[in-house]
Amino acid sequence: MKLPLLRLVALGAAAAASLSVASAQTAVGVGMTNVSSDAGFFIADKKGYFRDEGIAVTMTPFASAAKMIAPLGTGQLEVGGGTVAAGLYNAVERGINMKIVADKASVKDGYEYSTLLVRKDLVDSGRYRSLADLKGMNVATGAQGSGSESSLNEALKKAGLKFGDVNVVYMGFPEMLAAFKNKGIDACITNEPTVTRAIQGGFAVRGSKDTIYPGQQTAVVLFSDEFIKQRAVAQKFMNAYIRALRDYNDALKDGRLAGPGADGIIAILNEYTNIKDPAAYRAMTPFAANPDGHVNAASLKNDFEFFRERNLVSGRITVDQVVDNSFADEAVRKLGKYQPKN
Repeated sequence: MKLPLLRLVALGAAAAASLSVASAQTAVGVGMTNVSSDAGFFIADKKGYFRDEGIAVTMTPFASAAKMIAPLGTGQLEVGGGTVAAGLYNAVERGINMKIVADKASVKDGYEYSTLLVRKDLVDSGRYRSLADLKGMNVATGAQGSGSESSLNEALKKAGLKFGDVNVVYMGFPEMLAAFKNKGIDACITNEPTVTRAIQGGFAVRGSKDTIYPGQQTAVVLFSDEFIKQRAVAQKFMNAYIRALRDYNDALKDGRLAGPGADGIIAILNEYTNIKDPAAYRAMTPFAANPDGHVNAASLKNDFEFFRERNLVSGRITVDQVVDNSFADEAVRKLGKYQPKN
């Protein structure tokens, strides 16, 4: 059966329009660590916010933000996201120009998803009663010159101790759970989901009733130098990302993913990350993230000074030289200030 000429023309026009829309999408490569703090990327992708801005993202998993630095420097990635470590500042000093442009994950009261844990048997025996009892212990952090190391330093400072008063060992966060089980470490600075798994398993307890390092900027969004030069596209990416951060914040309530829209956010995390258990997301402490995107520069400067004191950075560049809030500022100007739903 032959199709009428007008219908053929209409079908051809529709196909051409579809190809035109597809070709209009700007490709953006995003490096991520495939954890819950990538939620802003995942939500913006799943809900079509990137697509609304004419962007087609390709997300590539990396073991850490440190592994993203070289691809960001060579233009293989436009966007990266992960923890802020001494290596980031050293890379910028070497001429790999990139900028911290937005909050990806941070700590605040009630949302201490990254914290100090102490082995439960040490608490039960009375060996550990307060932060001062960390002295002489084997304490694990993620890596030298990392934010988790600076968080440990803050815990020690609260007890009048120095960084050298503990024996620091380095390992990945998931490995810390096994180290608690075999009593290979006494304490650690770790994040979710290791925190909840260690506590629920009866291996560890939180080391302090108070937030160890309120305001710590634990992870950030990075733009490559080449992407920043594509100002219009980079701004569109940020607009979509801020929309997603606001959806995430709407889902927070009383230190849990329990606010309006939480089920939808959990479903997205369940789809995009390696944790395929919605109950796990409801049980764990979620991270905080500024719904207007701005990073906590004071926290970054505090960490930077800690790195400098340990000769992990030279101090020839400053945090202010690496932070650029202008994209977040413009997104807020376009979207308006965040208005919480709960």
